[in-house]
Amino acid sequence: MRGVLGYLSTYFMNWANERMIQDLRCAVVTKLNSLSLSFFNRSSTGDLITRIDQDTGNLQRAFVLGMPDLVKEPFTLLFVCAWLVYIDWKLALFAFLFLPACIAPILILGRKLKKVSVKQRATGVTQASLILQVLANIRVVKAFGLEKVQGDNYRNLSNQLVGHNIRANKTKTLVNPIIESISGVAMGGLLAYIFYAGYELSTIAGFMLALGISFAPIKKLANLNMLLQQTSVGVNRLLELFAEKPAVAERVDGTMLARFQHKIEFQDVSFAYGETPVLQNLNLSIPFGSKIGIVGESGSGKSTLVNLLFRFYDAGSGRICMDGHNLRDLKLASLRQQMALVSQEVLLFNRSVAENIAYGKTGATREEIEAAAKAAYADHFIREMPEGYDTLVGEWGSRLSGGQRQRVALARAFVRRAPILVLDEATAALDSDSEKEIQEAIDALSRDQTVISVAHRLATLRSMDRIIVLEKGRLVEEGSFEELLSRKEGIFRRLAAHQGITG
Repeated sequence: MRGVLGYLSTYFMNWANERMIQDLRCAVVTKLNSLSLSFFNRSSTGDLITRIDQDTGNLQRAFVLGMPDLVKEPFTLLFVCAWLVYIDWKLALFAFLFLPACIAPILILGRKLKKVSVKQRATGVTQASLILQVLANIRVVKAFGLEKVQGDNYRNLSNQLVGHNIRANKTKTLVNPIIESISGVAMGGLLAYIFYAGYELSTIAGFMLALGISFAPIKKLANLNMLLQQTSVGVNRLLELFAEKPAVAERVDGTMLARFQHKIEFQDVSFAYGETPVLQNLNLSIPFGSKIGIVGESGSGKSTLVNLLFRFYDAGSGRICMDGHNLRDLKLASLRQQMALVSQEVLLFNRSVAENIAYGKTGATREEIEAAAKAAYADHFIREMPEGYDTLVGEWGSRLSGGQRQRVALARAFVRRAPILVLDEATAALDSDSEKEIQEAIDALSRDQTVISVAHRLATLRSMDRIIVLEKGRLVEEGSFEELLSRKEGIFRRLAAHQGITG
């Protein structure tokens, strides 16, 4: 019976622990997905992974190792104390005088261990971030011969982490010797008092037995305190994460926009990253079905305009409207369903080509996927791959060339069939022939799609209905490609001249 109950107790405890940690990790990921880009801009990937993996894992370890003692040992200690009082309350009172001597060092060491654990976690996060950056930029590391430098950086962090680990282990190891030393002094003093007072042998034996039993739960509770102090560092980090609020808040009673049909308006929009102004009093109207090009030097606010349109950030002042609805009043899912984004930096998932394209539209059929790939001029190279559309693209799309990744990203946008297509330097990684093909595909889009194209290479904007030029966050020029090029003193003409475009 004892064996059966022991098995069931262990099984159900482990079952509850596993489900709890699973729910916690899923809750952490859900929370991260709900946060705005500003949070990720100030956070490191190593820190976020540590919160998901190690902080929740340490909490699980604390439950597995500490829960049985937390439930059992306090009752054991209370029972032993009651036994001591029952045997002889005067002797019990004398023995209880040594309890503060046991508790004080436990509390002091616990606080010390918590401080060391904070340093452990900070160093561990830095180390994790370093290795992630090295692996993500391994080509740069090898090209510049930084293998030894990065290896030395990692070793330095490892040395710091080893030092913190040793100090933490030393602190934890001190608990048992201190309690044993105090218990030895206590029992010696008690024995001296017992013999001096002339207690009977039966009383001495029973009392000393109960006193000896009491030190086991005290040591277990002391070690549990050490475990909880270490775990509390990770728990506090998780609580900090759950306390984060999205910078872009969604209204509970937000409006669902069926489909974009009329126009997008930027009305006196200003925005700043911290104290640095990026857009200033921008006024812009983009009619449905038009093709708009956005031009400007680096830092002029081109990509910021796109970020505000997707509500990755909210405008500091002014408002942005879509079909007359302020973007702040729309459900985020409803807003972003209206748009498909292709940016210069393309990161694919380590899944098949077909799955990466299908991410653009939930439930996309194979026919839709292949049609989108053909429209993005990607079908021919996909079919030449070992498993065609079922070929894995590798982590971040590492098995594809830059141009191939860009075409898959375009296909992912095309399969969405969103009424607004946003291209943020989308053809920057393509050669001239490929860029021409993609431009033809974009030009072939029906008039029921609006195209907003941010481009550095001005030649890609020849077919745009209208081009706007930004300078220091202000709209300074506007017109067709030919109109802007014909202006003698225009910024567009100067930028075009730098690229060898004169007419």
